[in-house]
Amino acid sequence: MVHAAIHDALNSINRRYTPYALERRSSPTASPEAAIAAAANAVLLVTLPGQKDAIDQAYRSSLAAIADGQPKNDGIAAGQAAAATILARRSVDGFAAADSGYMVSLLPGQWRPTPPAMLAALLPGLGNVLPFTLRGASQFRVDPPPDMITEKYAAQVNEVKMIGGENSALRTAEQSEIARFWYEGSVFGWNRIARQLSDRGSLDLWDSARLFALLNFAVADGYIAAFESKYLYNLWRPVSAIREADTAGNADTNSDLAWNSYLVNPNFPEWPSAHAVVGAAMAEVLAECFGTDFITFSTTSGGAYPGITRSFVSFSAAAHENALSRVLAGIHYRASISEGLRMGQRIGEYVFQSYLKSLR
Repeated sequence: MVHAAIHDALNSINRRYTPYALERRSSPTASPEAAIAAAANAVLLVTLPGQKDAIDQAYRSSLAAIADGQPKNDGIAAGQAAAATILARRSVDGFAAADSGYMVSLLPGQWRPTPPAMLAALLPGLGNVLPFTLRGASQFRVDPPPDMITEKYAAQVNEVKMIGGENSALRTAEQSEIARFWYEGSVFGWNRIARQLSDRGSLDLWDSARLFALLNFAVADGYIAAFESKYLYNLWRPVSAIREADTAGNADTNSDLAWNSYLVNPNFPEWPSAHAVVGAAMAEVLAECFGTDFITFSTTSGGAYPGITRSFVSFSAAAHENALSRVLAGIHYRASISEGLRMGQRIGEYVFQSYLKSLR
């Protein structure tokens, strides 16, 4: 919402791309910097009211660096108009009900809370939220997971059991590092990559605003689409499949009641990997915006395992490692990350081809 408002505010001053929500034009002499600050401020005050003091301080600091006068006033008006438009649109998107409406099933194969915290299901209604760009959350719905009695299912479970366990003898030191490096939420890591490359690529305000708007449309719709499939199929996590393998009816899987994943499971169903979906969607947008997949970069992790630096030769290489990290962490099956990569690539491509098109 913040990046949509920033894009539309700038675009109302100098229309370079098709607008997202705000059709009106602003004064061509309006201050772009004031428009950016006002757009971000207005959205953040509504969406993060608990951080009002910090937001107000940042806003005052931003405006203090801009000379007083009509351009500044016009820029503020442009930013506020863009923010009001996107806030009105999203006020009826259904997100208020995203964390309700789920009943746990203890049938074999169905998701249930996982150790150690045994948390309740998170955002079971997210798949019902209005997407930012997709025609509907099910537009790129993934295929169902393999039946529990199949060889494919057994192979998935046994792979995670061997390489994704807390005390796996097969997982190498580098693979453990990969799992920790990518454990942080996708929205943080991939936006960090984009910030680095937008600075390195010397993008101006308009191009940068478009990049971040498209990127975060892909994030939001990637999660909405992934959760629509997750709660539709409601597949259990590997830790449940391994501990309760004897209930699955598959002779090639065996229960291990003491098995734990290397890293802690998120508290929602398994299929597909939302981490893979969002990473692939953002990688696709970055490749499209920069005109090539093959850009080298290094980035450093944050979140629960900060300070790990890894390097990549392309966005797609990073997306694939990002997806694989979930198998190495013991929290996703390989077929789940494959489905996630496919869904994410399609979402990223659709977002780029359908929105904020260049008018030049």
